[in-house]
Amino acid sequence: MTADTVRWGILATGGIAGAFTADLIDLPDAEVVAVASRSEASAKTFAERFGIPRAYGDWNALAQDEDIDVVYVATPHTAHRTAAGLCLAAGRHVLCEKPFTLNVREAEELVALAREHDRFLMEAMWMYCNPLVRRLKALVDDGVIGEVRSVQADFGLAGPFPPSHRLRNPDLGGGALLDLGVYPVSFAQLLLGEPSDVVARAVLSEEGVDLQTAAVLSFDSGALGSVHCSIVGGTATSASVTGSKGRIDIPHGFFFPDRFVLHRDGRDAEEFTADPADGPRNSMRHEALEVMRAVRAGETESPLVPLDGTLAVMRTLDAIRERVGVRYPDETGEPELTPA
Repeated sequence: MTADTVRWGILATGGIAGAFTADLIDLPDAEVVAVASRSEASAKTFAERFGIPRAYGDWNALAQDEDIDVVYVATPHTAHRTAAGLCLAAGRHVLCEKPFTLNVREAEELVALAREHDRFLMEAMWMYCNPLVRRLKALVDDGVIGEVRSVQADFGLAGPFPPSHRLRNPDLGGGALLDLGVYPVSFAQLLLGEPSDVVARAVLSEEGVDLQTAAVLSFDSGALGSVHCSIVGGTATSASVTGSKGRIDIPHGFFFPDRFVLHRDGRDAEEFTADPADGPRNSMRHEALEVMRAVRAGETESPLVPLDGTLAVMRTLDAIRERVGVRYPDETGEPELTPA
């Protein structure tokens, strides 16, 4: 790493890895120097697509590449613990896709490993880095709508997805909750912190993963969070934050919004829109910029996506899965299932 350039490695070659890399290479202070896949052919194809100098057919070779400052881990989430752990142990900083891991036990292991090796680690919760979401949070934190009473958020895809699809494959951590529900849960906890109690219901597939899940999160403040996710119905992907003095609505795409509307008691509605200078609403450049800022500053975690917050979300996801009866084949031991 130089004062001007942060060198990246990309671990995995799927769709999300391609989308992130496309945004990354447009940043003048980022350099993608290597990519790895379990298939050397896949890594070479990806490298040719994006003009990446080195392609590895195994993850460890990427982890050991000393020309890399930060590794972006974009494997299926069942492999996050292994892939990110290899990189942290080898001295690389890591940005790891969401959901951070399969369960909180694995998440705690990664956080402990990062702290042991004094490496930067962050979940790729791009929503938290989005400028308009940050503006919304600042308004809420400033008390513009008073004390928060409730948060509602949903994320659903119409499907239908066949049993062979990764979203229905238990071996890949399938189901609506971990792939989609992580967004509504993370949105609620961004504004309210960790819930003190969780109630949940789900419709399960024949394979044992959740087709759709709804949960009510209770907070010590008296606020409630209502979250829903689905892989059998396309929802509005809307969110609403209601306070004692007003409300903020995100009518669509709450995790990468182009606008939100502030309703304050006794005032006309105010619309806040994304700044075109911030790039396309689906850009992941903001999380990459935050990683590079933090790494240059010698920080080991981001104040925008703190590790304790990531662990808190994983505890909630574990609690929801425990309530609805979803458990994955790769899980061993007994993860903590109840939020602190």
